[in-house]
Amino acid sequence: MNAQLAKYAAKLAATGLCAPGDVLMAALDDELAWSAEHDPRQPLMESVFAGLNISALLLARPAGVYQAVMAELVRQALADGGGTGQGSITPGDCETRTFLHDLPVVDSLTADGIIQALRQRKGCVVLHEGEALVAAFGTVSPEQAYVTMSSMCFACFVAYFADHLRTLRAGAMTDQRRASFARIKALLPEDRGDIDGLPDLLPGPFDSEDAARAAIIQAGRHTVEYGLVDSYFGNISYRLPATGQGTGSETILISQTGSSLDELGPCIDPCRMDDGSCAGITASSEYSAHKAVYEAEMASDSAGAGARAMLHGHPRFSVIVSLDCERLDCPKLGECHRACDTPRAVSDNASGLSIPIVPGEVGTGPFGLCNTLPPALADTTGDATGHGRGAIVYGHGLFTLGAVDFRDAFQALMDVEHFCRAEYFRRVAQLDAG
Repeated sequence: MNAQLAKYAAKLAATGLCAPGDVLMAALDDELAWSAEHDPRQPLMESVFAGLNISALLLARPAGVYQAVMAELVRQALADGGGTGQGSITPGDCETRTFLHDLPVVDSLTADGIIQALRQRKGCVVLHEGEALVAAFGTVSPEQAYVTMSSMCFACFVAYFADHLRTLRAGAMTDQRRASFARIKALLPEDRGDIDGLPDLLPGPFDSEDAARAAIIQAGRHTVEYGLVDSYFGNISYRLPATGQGTGSETILISQTGSSLDELGPCIDPCRMDDGSCAGITASSEYSAHKAVYEAEMASDSAGAGARAMLHGHPRFSVIVSLDCERLDCPKLGECHRACDTPRAVSDNASGLSIPIVPGEVGTGPFGLCNTLPPALADTTGDATGHGRGAIVYGHGLFTLGAVDFRDAFQALMDVEHFCRAEYFRRVAQLDAG
């Protein structure tokens, strides 16, 4: 257990969410196990354990830009709380709406305050000596606390930058907020699109399940390593020809629900497109969307071919830009993620990049991604300059397609995020100057 705790603490440091040594994790085995021994935070965490029915607990100090945006959001939430010492951060991204709802905020590092907040939600943010700390728990495994911590950092990053743009559009910017933004912007890591080339991904097409699995595992790992997801979340699939399986149906190899994209290994399900398999039970929650996209691809291609690879990640600025809208008085505000009917896109005439932004919910309901995503992707075409096919789902993330393998799908993830980051700051500069 100690090794498992140390693993997740190290992953938080490796992704830049925390500095090494700034995260402490504990889990209940025969007795409390710790990611690090003799840490002064242990007595506080033991008190929190005593007050909750949990199996794992994390207490961490976010680092860098995550520390800065969380501390800013915490101060705003506490000010909005009217001096009660409590408040909440309410991000608008899909992962928060689905899993976290809102993030409780407390103004002191005490066991009672943390216990009260964690009775409401999976994690909370604590303001301690001017800095933000995160407490998160798991009822089954330490991995749950790690995921919550990572998702909270992602949600607060998106919430802060989206709110800044919204404030500018509303004409409510203050000198104090402008100064804070400049300080936080300076903490951003370099754009990966500027400093990194593409990973050396396996070339397709893949006609065997083993070859396709190897390509999925490789592409999933690089998607996490390049910071194109929230935590390790996302999904990935490959449509394998029927001839490669000896059946009359093509097969979608897809990551399992809740699986780590950087540790897929056996967590890939083979789902026959004729539904002649029960493997879909454990497949990604977005399997229905992947299947619908592939069916649309096959129907629109005269040879029944179409795209064979699909990547879904959560590049931060792609999500942030999807939340930005000029229609501040739209009657459907609050329903944007499921019922927006305004055509929107991320477009760059100079490069030919054109990526639609569409609503859509996870699942198969009337607003499900399986209904909104296929027609959006059908209207996109790859080009000779390397721009691939993709669509951004409002507040959720980016889906990209590969013709025969994951190389152009990964390129599209990188290209769109690179453009959205530049586009975000272009909009900020334009609005702040006007």
